[in-house]
Amino acid sequence: MEASSTSPHQAVAIRVREAFNEQAGWCAKLGSPFTALLCSTLAERLDESTAIGSRVLSWPGGDPTAQGDALPLRLCGALHSLARSNQEPGLTALYPGAASQVSPNDLWLAVRGALERNPSHFETYLATAPQTNEVGRSAVLMCGFLEIVKRVGLPMQLFEIGASAGLNLIADRYRYRFGDVEWGDPQAALLLEPQWQGPVPPVEASFRVVERRGCDVAPLDISIATERARLTSYVWADQKDRLSRLETAVETALRDPPRLERMEAARWVEERIRETPEQLGQVRVLFHSVVWRYFSPETQQRIEAHMERCGARAGSYTPLAWLRFELVDTAPGATLTLKLWPTGEESVLAYAQPHGRSIVHLGRL
Repeated sequence: MEASSTSPHQAVAIRVREAFNEQAGWCAKLGSPFTALLCSTLAERLDESTAIGSRVLSWPGGDPTAQGDALPLRLCGALHSLARSNQEPGLTALYPGAASQVSPNDLWLAVRGALERNPSHFETYLATAPQTNEVGRSAVLMCGFLEIVKRVGLPMQLFEIGASAGLNLIADRYRYRFGDVEWGDPQAALLLEPQWQGPVPPVEASFRVVERRGCDVAPLDISIATERARLTSYVWADQKDRLSRLETAVETALRDPPRLERMEAARWVEERIRETPEQLGQVRVLFHSVVWRYFSPETQQRIEAHMERCGARAGSYTPLAWLRFELVDTAPGATLTLKLWPTGEESVLAYAQPHGRSIVHLGRL
């Protein structure tokens, strides 16, 4: 008897189910048991009885995982959107805030009905990558911004790639509690207070932003209600603190939205950060958070090469900084790294939970 072989279609479906199970594990680790249950239920029960189920299980994108197309988060965002808008009352009734306990069977029946009745809604979400403009990361990034100002003593030009809706471009409009120390406008509506370990950042540094701009391949315009709803749908439904932070940050940003451009990251960096800066006495800061691994190797190499070229021309009155808050494979999950020219010195400033919930601050080593 010949050994049975797996067809290409079956192989894709297996990989998709593995991606949902992997995402379930991440959700559990990051404090979202409901989204973990949703992902594991989809991994086990999603079938081809609906057009959307068939499309997901035959995903054409190549890499359905969180490191690739983030397919589970696309589908979870679409479901959360339906639940929040009450377009699917049966689904809404099972989401956090309406139900205390949910069985996998009840959840699957509601999900399957939603998939069947709303194909165009799901197609819209499947067509683009998730936009998770996690505001909690501003607390981590602010540690880096303050360190930069301490070292160079100059006003800042902020340039963000993968900016989404630009909520981390206005980090200085929030207030913070770093251990026993507070920083920021005491009248700011949003307070970020991560669990803290280590020395406090240099809150005495004179912090001033003279320019801020960001880019994204698909930026969200928070002045449009449907765009705000879409942004919210990507936050995991049982994490009320993240939802509340996002809502407050959006209200803050709407008063003076940052400038965002729709452009590929490498091209934008090459065009916006010039080798010879136009202004003396300002520090140019390229920064990004939990986006680097989603860029192609070519994009990464172009950005790295351009920053090195610019850094080679940097001087004491034209410094250049590159601040990166990016995922790593070890606990607590992400590192804050700073490279500063003209010296080109690079150092790890902090380790943090990917959503900014906890920070182990090292300061300058």
